[in-house]
Amino acid sequence: MKNKIRLSLLLGTALLMGSCSLNYDPISDYSELTFGNETGGTGNKYETKAEMQQQYDNIYKSIQNAQESWYMDMLVFAETHADNAYSGATDAELVSLESNKQDATNKNIERDWTSFLGYIVSANRVICNVDSVPDKTLTDAERKQWKAEASIWRAWVLFDMTRLWGEVPVVTQETPNITATNVKEMYPILFPARNSVEDVYKQIISDLQYGLQYAPKADATNKFKLTQSVAKTLLAKVYAEAPVRDYAKVIEYCESIKKDGFSLVANYSDLFSVNDTKTDVNYRNTSESIFEVIYPLGSGSWVTWMFGIDQCDPSSTYNWAKWITPSRDLIQAYENEGDNVRMNEAIVWAKPSWSIHYPSDHYPFMYKTRSRYNSILKFRLADVLLLEAEAYTAQGNLTAAADLVDQIRVRAKLAKLDASVKSSKDNMVNAVLKERRLELAFEGQRWFDLVRTGKVYEVMNTLNSRDSGRKKMATFTENSLLMPVPQTQIDSNPNLTQNKGY
Repeated sequence: MKNKIRLSLLLGTALLMGSCSLNYDPISDYSELTFGNETGGTGNKYETKAEMQQQYDNIYKSIQNAQESWYMDMLVFAETHADNAYSGATDAELVSLESNKQDATNKNIERDWTSFLGYIVSANRVICNVDSVPDKTLTDAERKQWKAEASIWRAWVLFDMTRLWGEVPVVTQETPNITATNVKEMYPILFPARNSVEDVYKQIISDLQYGLQYAPKADATNKFKLTQSVAKTLLAKVYAEAPVRDYAKVIEYCESIKKDGFSLVANYSDLFSVNDTKTDVNYRNTSESIFEVIYPLGSGSWVTWMFGIDQCDPSSTYNWAKWITPSRDLIQAYENEGDNVRMNEAIVWAKPSWSIHYPSDHYPFMYKTRSRYNSILKFRLADVLLLEAEAYTAQGNLTAAADLVDQIRVRAKLAKLDASVKSSKDNMVNAVLKERRLELAFEGQRWFDLVRTGKVYEVMNTLNSRDSGRKKMATFTENSLLMPVPQTQIDSNPNLTQNKGY
């Protein structure tokens, strides 16, 4: 009887692992449980090209539907948990992240861990099955391309996970059918332990190298595609991280991206603006965009309502407390730099009927996602140029670094860097970091920039004295650099361990 109960629990866990992305981000009427052959025919899970096409398409549908975990919550981690934003709303999950008092019971952190593993499941369905589809109309080139795009997606999710939690499970295979005779063999698959950070990065790099080989080239008409340029951008970011840091490779991949046909848009506002009639955005797929999640007319993203109002909806109002409220410290940084161009695209002022962080008659809101039709910009060229400047600075090539920063500053109608900055490595480190803050505010970069450059303690442990509107923050230590592993996951998986400090 005990064996039957144990097997039932294992089967239940296997079902969760195979379908958890559908629990949190519904992507279609089909799943691997209702679409695809488990026992008949050749014994392959997917018999036809159409069946595998469904799983391939589901990757992009899951990305479009990942607005809560992969976009909104990532902004909380990157902006609110850093110095760019306050929580906005008063939810305990948000306030704890603003004040650096998060713990393993935080429901938002829990949903993100689960959702991210679900995204990996959707990638694995393609990676693990596309080569075995017997339908000969699915060409070898298509198999390699679909597998490459799925590999880039898996690598991206793993990259975000390891930056948040450090050691994470590396799941690269689907859960097979479980029987009474193979339960012990399946146990490590059903309850994976956390892999070392070094091993996680090995898998990320391996996936991206495959993607670089077989993914499609950049398409100027469709930036919602996991292309070779996306793989290069991820590789540049990966090699900037401490476990595998190699600044020569960062520069190599950044240079390669620049050769793929991308260029800065002339006007910064073109990245975010809506048209004069407020019926649609002005631009999608700009020359600067490397990867964006597109929501065209007839579609739309709901997350804009969480940050402010929908500029394309006349009935939209500031009728509840919004997330990602711009901080006084960020506003002061823009004002100190005289950076009106970028501040006016990042922040809009309004008069809500309520007051939490500011007086209600002059209240700032995050403005970069200002309508349901705005793309979610994940990677763009300015980010790449400034990352390359960071790498050049680390190598001591301050002239090359300053030239890249100046390209960004000139577009923002600011003066080029002063000679005193260009002549000092320490000054250039700070200049690049400041430029990334002003250029990429509310694009999910700030916290990770601080961690990568070793500036967390210097910046965050002095914030209480600089920002009068900030919730009193707990002191940041080496145990504060990672998020806690959700306690519910540890309770259900005895092979998981908790990060230090939680």
